[in-house]
Parts: sequence; structure tokens; C-alpha cells
Amino acid sequence: MTTELMYLTWVTALTGIIWIPYILNAVMVRGLTDAVGYPENPAPLAPWAAKMKLAHANAIQNLVVFAALVLVANAAGISNELTVTACHVYFWARVIHLAAYTFAIPWVRTVGFAIGFVCQATLALQLL
Repeated sequence: MTTELMYLTWVTALTGIIWIPYILNAVMVRGLTDAVGYPENPAPLAPWAAKMKLAHANAIQNLVVFAALVLVANAAGISNELTVTACHVYFWARVIHLAAYTFAIPWVRTVGFAIGFVCQATLALQLL
């Protein structure tokens, strides 16, 4: 497995577990029946959980782009110091984005997102 594919696996695993804390919060504030059902007026999530839910949606949206770029690079046999570094940095940018979004740390969320975008652009430029 290439380093890029390893980081794709880590990013995918991270994205795949982000839902757990905010769903547990939904069960705590709404009760199990409302958390798994469709109540007309659900109790709001805790502020951190609502923000984590938004961070999860953003992670999913960006995973699509990141995964496509990594998989195309792998299929094309493109792997170099830039692609490895971009994938490594992308993973940590997503961790930072998640934490900053969840805990409402000003500017850090945006910087984490921007760094992730630069990593995606780096991968795309290596392919083009």
C-alpha cells in the first residue's frame, strides 16, 4: 500500500467515526426514541455537537475530492514527495479542522480548511 493510500484510509476512518459523539449527544438530549425517530420538534443538540455535525458534513464533502485525487494518482502510478506530503498534511488539516470547528476556535477552522484545499490542489497539479 502506498503512503497516499494509507493516508486516504486514515482520513476515511476519521470521517467514518465523527458521527459517534454527536449521535450520543442526540440520544442524551432527545432520548433514544427521538434520536432514532423523526420528532416534529426535536430538542437541539449541544452547541459543540451541532458544530461537530457540520464539521462531519464538511469532512464528507471534502473526502470525495481527496479520495478521487488519491485514487487517480494511484491508478496513474504517480507518487512522489509532494503527493506524500500533501496526503500527510491533509490528514492533520482535517483533524485540526474538526477540533477547531467543534470547539469554535476562531480562524483555526478556516486555516485548517484552507490547508486541506491546498493539499487537494497540490495533488491535482501533480496529476495535471
